Amino acid sequence: MIRLTRRYRFSAAHVLARPDWDDARNTEIYGKCANPSGHGHNYVLEVTVRGEVDPQSGRLVAVPKLDAIVRERVLALLDHRFLNRDVDRFETEVPTAENIARFAWDALKGEIAPSILDRIRLVETENNAVEYVGAEEEA
Repeated sequence: MIRLTRRYRFSAAHVLARPDWDDARNTEIYGKCANPSGHGHNYVLEVTVRGEVDPQSGRLVAVPKLDAIVRERVLALLDHRFLNRDVDRFETEVPTAENIARFAWDALKGEIAPSILDRIRLVETENNAVEYVGAEEEA
């Protein structure tokens, strides 16, 4: 078993607030990130796949194929977007780093065969990163 991690960058804006909470509650939970005007990040998305090395190519996965899948299924939907308005899922789900990582997982699971999606890591700021590892049957 071997793992391969690829890094991708994208920029996006969001507001961390639940529409069913008042401003005071949103500020209590999300702090300055609940500002209705929004704010943005330059994210780093790490996609890790695992599996066996192909004996003929010596590679786990064709990197150009992986890059194309990530571009099409994740980056094209998130890059240079205001997530709350431009991504259907985040019209009802708060676009926290945790939820963005799950969004990427859901978009990629089952798409990278014969490799298996192993981990999504999303770096939001210098001090904030999250990792999502779905259940074995999800990969």
